[in-house]
Amino acid sequence: MPPPRILSIAGSDSSGGAGIQADIKTITMLGGYAMTAITAVTAQNTCGVTMVDALGPAMVGAQIDACISDIGVDAVKIGMLGSPEVAHLVADRLEALAVPVVFDPVMIATSGAALADAATIAAFERLMRLATLTTPNVSELEALGGHEGMAARGITYLAKGGDAEGERVDDVLMVPGEAPHVMSGSRIHTRHTHGTGCTLSSAIATGLGKGLPLPEAIDRARLFVRSALRAAPGFGAGHGPLGHGEARG
Repeated sequence: MPPPRILSIAGSDSSGGAGIQADIKTITMLGGYAMTAITAVTAQNTCGVTMVDALGPAMVGAQIDACISDIGVDAVKIGMLGSPEVAHLVADRLEALAVPVVFDPVMIATSGAALADAATIAAFERLMRLATLTTPNVSELEALGGHEGMAARGITYLAKGGDAEGERVDDVLMVPGEAPHVMSGSRIHTRHTHGTGCTLSSAIATGLGKGLPLPEAIDRARLFVRSALRAAPGFGAGHGPLGHGEARG
């Protein structure tokens, strides 16, 4: 069987820990074929983001079209978008596809740098309605109205708990009409957490591209992230990258 074709629509991280670079590593390690549509080029490292240059909608759309028209696609992961125009363009393209979509509503980098303005966040509404799964972290969930706001949208989402306090990390899968599905694990104490959200969402997309049910795709993705956290190479003075190449999950 050929590998599942996974398209990542996200920003580039010059230090290799997050964004497109983390997605390519994750998809490849998990047996998928990685394709990309880069939305922005960032100058960043483990200490922060120093510059962002967003690509225009035409270029982002051309990348998406080039991949889909020739290679094809089995699942899509969406990360940093850079502008509301790009967000709407991506939504336009996805409306014509019948494949699983994992939307990581990237608003703030691990270092604390803002990666989405208010207009871009407002454009997230279309993408959340289109997505198979939306994966907000603690601060992103709050910005989107909390559990109450997400429930009012009637969408499926994974509330990630890695940024919460406590020795247990609870990731909660919320599916409309179903009881919360809580997935827990002991906290891995490390400063090397750069790219955890990107890695998780692209791992879930790869599982869905393989035809796994959503809960199983999430469970396997969580195991991969936890393994990558433990295998972190220790690079950088700030929030270091994960050890994708040594991860097992």
